[in-house]
Amino acid sequence: MTAPEDAIRARRRLTNKLIAAHEAARLRPFFAPDVKLIVGDGALILGADEVVAAFAAQFAEAGFADYVREAERVDLDTAGVRAAEAGRWTGRWRDRETGGTYLAVWRKVTGQWVIESELYVTLA
Repeated sequence: MTAPEDAIRARRRLTNKLIAAHEAARLRPFFAPDVKLIVGDGALILGADEVVAAFAAQFAEAGFADYVREAERVDLDTAGVRAAEAGRWTGRWRDRETGGTYLAVWRKVTGQWVIESELYVTLA
């Protein structure tokens, strides 16, 4: 059996690959239906449909390349059903790069880890 921390890190790596491939619809299973996402400029996106739509819009931008999130730590709750992932994120376009710090809350639902909420802080 895969350790929860390893499963979350693997799911994060897969979301990075899907973002690099600009496959917004394939990101849906990684988000809880009621996900809450605070993006780097402080805007709030509510719900998986809106998060996927935001990714699709970003992918349509000229020059957008990818977002890479690199987990520095994953902490599990005592029940083993919620986790906090913290790390650094980078967004890349042909002509620029930005990034900062992020925190993601994961929840285990029917045996699979999904993102319950995320906070991105732009620092670069």
